Amino acid sequence: MNRPLPSVHLLLPCAGVGRRMGSDRNKLLLPLLNRPIMAWTLEAAIAAETVQWIGLICQPIDRPDFEQILTDIAPSKPVVFIQGGDTRQRSVYNGLQALPSEATHVLIHDGARCLATPELFNRCAKAAIQMPGFIAAVSVKDTIKQVDENQVITDTPVRDHLWAAQTPQGFEVDLLKRCHSRGMDAGWQVTDDAALLEKCGVDVRIVEGEETNLKVTTPVDLAIAQFILQQRSESPRLTDR
Repeated sequence: MNRPLPSVHLLLPCAGVGRRMGSDRNKLLLPLLNRPIMAWTLEAAIAAETVQWIGLICQPIDRPDFEQILTDIAPSKPVVFIQGGDTRQRSVYNGLQALPSEATHVLIHDGARCLATPELFNRCAKAAIQMPGFIAAVSVKDTIKQVDENQVITDTPVRDHLWAAQTPQGFEVDLLKRCHSRGMDAGWQVTDDAALLEKCGVDVRIVEGEETNLKVTTPVDLAIAQFILQQRSESPRLTDR
């Protein structure tokens, strides 16, 4: 007998600008195969059976454009707009405060990771109810060099122990709220939510991500994302698992 799929809430931080993309607007509104980047992210999240509610964290200036994307998609589940902050960390904090009272587990996914599949969201939702915190990640294939301020190599870490962090990342809601509050009080500045748990002494685990789950940050990333989406449209049965 198949067990019922878990249900989770999802926060999508989308309040950035995209300076490395060379754009003067939110990069998630840039076109990817004639649709905004964010449309691809939202469609995958909406298609994931385990995601029951979506919080879209953005700045007021971008909200009309995101609203138009949602109008075009006509989502089958609630999508709520949440005021973004001046940093990703603050935006996620705002999102946590806006979660419905019944939310127990949350996934956080960067809007710029527009190639994540519904299968990845479902796999992460299952993991979220089994552990306090995790990140989707893939093992590093390149040899990594650590260098000093003079660009001199100081170390070559063992590749077997290196993973490239992705999103979704998943957490117990109450735990993540406590870690965010502690981080604000202590003045911690982190680039992802898992780092807050690490600073609080909480074990964070790895869930296998997807090789194609890249973050669109530069024009080259956008070109790669277009190629991957075109390949998927030609081979719809292929998955990234």
